[in-house]
Amino acid sequence: QAQLAESGGRMVQAGDSLRLSCSFSARFNDYTMGWFRQAPGDGRRFVAGIDETNSLTIYGNSVQGRFTISRDNAKNTVYLQMNNLTPEDAAVYVCGALKLWRWVKIQSKYESWGQGTQVTVST
Repeated sequence: QAQLAESGGRMVQAGDSLRLSCSFSARFNDYTMGWFRQAPGDGRRFVAGIDETNSLTIYGNSVQGRFTISRDNAKNTVYLQMNNLTPEDAAVYVCGALKLWRWVKIQSKYESWGQGTQVTVST
């Protein structure tokens, strides 16, 4: 059974907003959660992270000020609110779970990944 499942990706126009969701297993309620993205011809890059208490957040430089990560452990869901989208934001967005906040940007430390949801941005 899938431990993480992203949803909400779709085609939008530049300047639009979109909210992605990631449903996770209850065992990740005390885990750090992160969002990464991978565009065609590029590697997977860090987007945002949030700690288990919804107190600490961190963002990649390219999305700082435009994206907001949040979580609702009662609903076993982490969100990524994306505003003012640009073509450079187009990618497959993937959520992951890891135990320690200090490793939030390190892909190899993540214990589980979802399959991803596609975001396309047209001009």
